[in-house]
Amino acid sequence: MQAKWKYAVAGGLAGVANGFFGGGGGSVFVPLLTGYCKLDQRRAFATSVAVILPLCALSAAVYLFRDGLDLMAALPYLIGGTAGGWAGGRWFKGVKMPWLKRAFGLLLIYGGVRSFL
Repeated sequence: MQAKWKYAVAGGLAGVANGFFGGGGGSVFVPLLTGYCKLDQRRAFATSVAVILPLCALSAAVYLFRDGLDLMAALPYLIGGTAGGWAGGRWFKGVKMPWLKRAFGLLLIYGGVRSFL
């Protein structure tokens, strides 16, 4: 029972990050799933994708109803993101875990540096 509370807290923190920043819940969620919830890295990445999709849809709906979202401006990113998501999902199983961890770490560092500049 206690594990379910950990998962709910981790999901809540990812949702707050996603709603507050308009995205980025996965960058919070993967470390929480591996460290706090003790999931293995590959399962944490996959679980994060499954959870972040509805969180992103909910956040987008909130922004849309508050006139903060331009759907036509988002369309090219949605098309490219769909293609990239499909390709990444297909390649995911073939990538060795050390490389996946390094790529994720570099992405987090890049995002952190860009946030300060």
